[in-house]
Amino acid sequence: MKSSYLKLLFQKRRWRIRKKIQGTQQRPRLVVTFTHSHIYAQCIDDVVGHTIVSESTLSPIYRSQKLKPNLEGAAALGSAFAKKALLAGVKSVVFDRAGRAFHGCVKSFADAARSGGLAF
Repeated sequence: MKSSYLKLLFQKRRWRIRKKIQGTQQRPRLVVTFTHSHIYAQCIDDVVGHTIVSESTLSPIYRSQKLKPNLEGAAALGSAFAKKALLAGVKSVVFDRAGRAFHGCVKSFADAARSGGLAF
């Protein structure tokens, strides 16, 4: 009972955040998701429903580095994601923290993406 209630509260937080932000072609939505073993990040144009840029620790580059979903892994993936997004022509994004608090790994990812050149 307790775990299903906590999942419900987490989903409500995600919906509450998500209804306030929307990605466009000029300013896509940057979603960062952390699981127990990996980090996923993508820029989404919500108007047409397409993913513009995506990056995760599942790619072979990061698997060889053995990046974990901690502060160091989030910072490394954030800076790499910013480089990839700039190459795709994305300069400004709307940040979607996907229900998580803006501290720890989420803040580390966001700061690395900002220092990499993304504006949000």
